[in-house]
Amino acid sequence: MSPANALLPGPRPGFPVGFTAVTSAAGGMPSAVPDLGIDFGLLRPREGEVISEAHASESVWVLLRGAAELEFAGQRATVRRTSLFEEPPSVLHLGPGTPVTIRTLQPDTEWAVVRTANERAFPPRLFLPADLTPEYRGAGLVQNTALRNVRLIFDRATRPEANLVLGEVVNFPGRWSSYPPHHHDQPEIYHYRFTAPAGYGHAELGDHVLKVRPGDTVVIPPGLDHAQVSAPGYGMYYLWIIRHLPGNPYTGFTFAEEHKWTLDPRQQGWRPTDLPPLL
Repeated sequence: MSPANALLPGPRPGFPVGFTAVTSAAGGMPSAVPDLGIDFGLLRPREGEVISEAHASESVWVLLRGAAELEFAGQRATVRRTSLFEEPPSVLHLGPGTPVTIRTLQPDTEWAVVRTANERAFPPRLFLPADLTPEYRGAGLVQNTALRNVRLIFDRATRPEANLVLGEVVNFPGRWSSYPPHHHDQPEIYHYRFTAPAGYGHAELGDHVLKVRPGDTVVIPPGLDHAQVSAPGYGMYYLWIIRHLPGNPYTGFTFAEEHKWTLDPRQQGWRPTDLPPLL
């Protein structure tokens, strides 16, 4: 897959009511890459709509906004979210064949739905905002120009039965994230939102740069360095999704060698001397 084809534009007015498929694990879509193995889409149910399923795949439901009541494995919970940028998510992670019922309690409720094949059975788990501790990566490095809030939802350490790793990043205006550029063997998806309809940012894939806007998705091919930056004035959010490969699970990433010096707090980079006084 060419990096030039990695950008999957989202609808500028927002996703319509119903389910919008973005990527397909089985291929056959423009987003298909070898071994992607991830079904990803956005669901906007109607207020009062009830969804019941027991999907054959490992499934993850990430609440982007709105409110819903969940029933699964004898449990019942109500989840709400008003801001991607100010609030951690509520996330329901289900093993294959696990029944779930979702009752929509609020108009404009929206879910990101992620699925992948998994032959293992495992109990479901609901991750609530209080379970997800923010991690402010980049603090004190290169003049705080890559400071961001990383919310790891789950990984191999917390859900070893899973074939997925998920998290969110809140990218502060005018700053970088996924920085220094890094790569890994496993395929990844980034899905973007912004604090304003005119918001945008740039996503690097190797030497190729993509302009990303609200609702866009980028498919990151295995082994390709990637980093992000948000335009000044606009907060940028992205949901990131990685799939473990058979015999090669995701356990971390490798930084681009030429930029690893930025991880040393003693090396803050060039500081201009001709800046005007800041008001």
